[in-house]
Amino acid sequence: MKNTLQKTTLAVALSVAGWSGVSMAQTDMLAGTNVSFSGYIKADAMVSNYSDGTIASGSVGRDFYIPSLTPVGGNDEGSQFDAHTRQSRFRFATTTPTEEGDTITGVLELDFIVTNDGDERVSNSYNPRIRHAYLQYKNWLIGQTWTTFMDVATLPESLDFIGVTDGTIFGRQTLVRYTNGGLQLALENPETTVTPFQGGSRIVADDNAVPDVVAAYTFKQNWGHVKIAGLVRQLSYDDGVDVDADETSYGLAISSKYNLANGDDIRVLFNAGSGIGRYTALNAINSAVITADGDLEAIDSYGYTLAYRHLWNEKMRSNFMFAALEADNDTELTGLTATESTLSARANLLYSPTKSLTFGGEYAFAKREIEAGIEGDMNRFQFSATYVF
Repeated sequence: MKNTLQKTTLAVALSVAGWSGVSMAQTDMLAGTNVSFSGYIKADAMVSNYSDGTIASGSVGRDFYIPSLTPVGGNDEGSQFDAHTRQSRFRFATTTPTEEGDTITGVLELDFIVTNDGDERVSNSYNPRIRHAYLQYKNWLIGQTWTTFMDVATLPESLDFIGVTDGTIFGRQTLVRYTNGGLQLALENPETTVTPFQGGSRIVADDNAVPDVVAAYTFKQNWGHVKIAGLVRQLSYDDGVDVDADETSYGLAISSKYNLANGDDIRVLFNAGSGIGRYTALNAINSAVITADGDLEAIDSYGYTLAYRHLWNEKMRSNFMFAALEADNDTELTGLTATESTLSARANLLYSPTKSLTFGGEYAFAKREIEAGIEGDMNRFQFSATYVF
């Protein structure tokens, strides 16, 4: 359900609120703009058991699955219970017709997850954060939204925030995108994450001189679609002392959703590249590592996801998912604590008594191994209630 308002009401409200700077021409323009408000309320409860310790209180890994945070090498098995509503989100969208017969679209979407503020002691208060903030005009999109390297339509339905994180290209950032039919070309905000020589805490460099370049094409058919996307970007780091280096990174992503005759579907995602780093598995591996000579060496990786969605009846469905990531680390450079591989498998049962309301349960198993050969796993049961409006 969407509540659509005429922007005239907003213009009057702005005037009453003291926004005297709104001109008559601007008011006329606002009067022709439609505003819609949508989103969902989601409550989650989960019990997680780890073979090698637990995840610290306040860590984002307590709210949803992040491959790089599965504990390894701990002394004891541990279990943790968490409940939150932080994934709830709201979305404002506007459409403004132009005198030339075109339409300008604007989107602002926020949620409450992955923020540092708030705690669980008394009020469980959390600040909102921007997910999407962009405008669309003719063939152009400008602002923050999903990276063009990603295929949102292929993401399986999971109770987790992402679910098949290990094998999925995932990211939102500011970009300029041109779309013409199935073709998309984009310049996107760059960022380089670096592993210090012989290991250590991640370096977020932010020293790039040029944007990331993405080209993608989506082939649509009656049975579904296939998307092919390519990425070329600069990896750059300058510490002002010993390191001032650049490296070229590239990646390829192929994804598809195949619709079966009975309403079920199969979803497949594959990605590989040299230095794609933060684009895959929520930056479980970095883009590059510093060499003994102070240069950058890109880290190769590949990931994949397989998912099957089955409809039991009109109100009940299940999703079965598997995802994996493999990194090719040069351990003489990265050390033995770098993540070598992660994987996860999920199965859920979702029940929607009515279209806007869904209750569900999901079981997830995840495993992470580092280059030293030490591994750890996670078992998680998650239950959710979601109201979409």
